[in-house]
Amino acid sequence: MNLDLSDIALFLETKAAEAGAAENTLSAYARDLKDVSSWCALRSVSLKALKREDIENYLIDLGNEGLSPATKSRRLSAIKQFFQFCVEEGWRSDNPSLKIRGGFKTKKLPKTLSLEEVDHLLEVAMWSGNTVQERLRDTCLMNLLYATGMRVSELMALPVSAARGNPSLILVKGKGSKERLVPLSQPARSALADWLVERDLKEEQSLKSGRSISPFLFPSSGRFGHLTRHWFYNKLKHWALLAGIDKNTISPHTVRHAFASHLLANGADLRVIQTLLGHADVATTEIYTHVLNEKLQSLVEDHHPLARSNEAAD
Repeated sequence: MNLDLSDIALFLETKAAEAGAAENTLSAYARDLKDVSSWCALRSVSLKALKREDIENYLIDLGNEGLSPATKSRRLSAIKQFFQFCVEEGWRSDNPSLKIRGGFKTKKLPKTLSLEEVDHLLEVAMWSGNTVQERLRDTCLMNLLYATGMRVSELMALPVSAARGNPSLILVKGKGSKERLVPLSQPARSALADWLVERDLKEEQSLKSGRSISPFLFPSSGRFGHLTRHWFYNKLKHWALLAGIDKNTISPHTVRHAFASHLLANGADLRVIQTLLGHADVATTEIYTHVLNEKLQSLVEDHHPLARSNEAAD
């Protein structure tokens, strides 16, 4: 009996590495998706091949079993997350759960970082490594992540060819093998140039030792040939600890959210941010409008005559 365990495992791994999902959240996703998969197996259909009517029939069956609306909503939430992942991975071109309603609570705003917290992380990345090579690599990693808003999987797998020639734009291959160009800030370009010098020296030594040259910007001796998202997830937690930031609030995805939120707060267009993040749908990007709402509220409270009158009355 095929319970789609490998697909579920990859989904959970990505949630852990890119979004920094908590252990309890991952366990809940695993339980819910395995239940859906068991339902699929009895009907000889794979989880990622479900149609909208199949999902609706599954939810009806849950109701017939006497499960609460809260449980049904949680299961549907897991299904929606899984199929969003399927689309991003290029396994499917559509999301069959997209138009199914489940009475969810208001979507949580993404965790983000203040400018000061980002500055602290950048500083720690510059000095915390044990060797010059580690410090240059870490500085480059943190600068590229914050300057581009890349997914951590995209950053880890960057080919070194994309970084040659002091580029002002870098080509990123995203979900579903879709490519996009993202601009680099001057600090990121400087950090990249410094790292390339050190990286190339190490690669020359590898060549002299009879080892092959790595095609990746951040090479590793591991099975992937490059640093992994799990490695970087743990590295970021370590930097947060040194920077005096709660490590439970930090993940590569948090830095990605900071990139988008800070751009929007400084006047960037939502469509531009959508392109930079590699979102297929602007609706995904609209979660960041909370930044604009806070900014507009602050603007009214600070400058509207009635607001000032209320303060005077107090």
